[in-house]
Amino acid sequence: MTDALAQKVATPRAILTAESADHTEGMSYLQSLPRRLVTLYLPLSLILFVLLFPFYWMALTSIKPDEQLLDLDTYSPFWTWNPTFKHIAKLLFETQYPTWLWNTMFVAVCATALSIFASVLAAYAIVRLRFRGANLTGGLIFLAYLVPPSILFIPLSTVVYQYGLFDTPFALILTYPTILIPFSTWLLMGYFKTIPYELEECALIDGASRWQILMRIVLPLAVPGLISAFIFCFTLCWNEFIYALTFISSTQYKTVPVAIVTALVDGDIYRWGSLMAGAMIGSLPLVILYAFFVEHYVSAMTGAVKE
Repeated sequence: MTDALAQKVATPRAILTAESADHTEGMSYLQSLPRRLVTLYLPLSLILFVLLFPFYWMALTSIKPDEQLLDLDTYSPFWTWNPTFKHIAKLLFETQYPTWLWNTMFVAVCATALSIFASVLAAYAIVRLRFRGANLTGGLIFLAYLVPPSILFIPLSTVVYQYGLFDTPFALILTYPTILIPFSTWLLMGYFKTIPYELEECALIDGASRWQILMRIVLPLAVPGLISAFIFCFTLCWNEFIYALTFISSTQYKTVPVAIVTALVDGDIYRWGSLMAGAMIGSLPLVILYAFFVEHYVSAMTGAVKE
């Protein structure tokens, strides 16, 4: 009897020891320097180079003198010994770039807030209210995201013109949600499914309304999902080109992606220094946004596809 009991106790220990040994053996694969170079450092270096090289090229082009921008045979295309800030100064003080930057920020924030509000209500209703056809509705909403914006802007331009919104920032604020709400709703649906429904049942028993449950229970637990949806919507609004080019014609109302292409190009003359400076400065808000909230973005994306 004692031997049988000792054997039962020793069996789990042996299993744990074997698992620890396997785990140690798997991690020992990266202990040698050549293996780390091939499987870890080399791929990371390539990815880092591919991601950072466009920013380096934009920064380098924005500080190059004019003669070095065009004569690539005499001067090195990857470095300059005579940097100048005249392109940046010309962009900031001789053009309406600060106004374009403000227009882009205003449109992106307003359209993102409107889209997140509508997506939260839609996602919560589809996931929690359990009405007939909820799954079909969620699938149709996601399919709407697959419709190309290049097709939607043709009928939307007629609607915008008839409502008197053409050539105003509200034309973009009210049309951007058509491409933001479907994906945000699908993302939040997946994240809301990871929140235990028992929490809402307890709140319903205590007399809480659906609005109170949404505001005090669901949304505080879904902050990573909301941040992820916000980053997605804000990034898409900031970089959008087709709608901004179609619905805005006045220079003072243009956004950065459209303005730097239309206002800094005179026929066949491209002001490469100012163009690259505008692209680099315009990308900094997104870089800062991702730098601060990348952990929440990754956690929300993994939680959204968990089920």
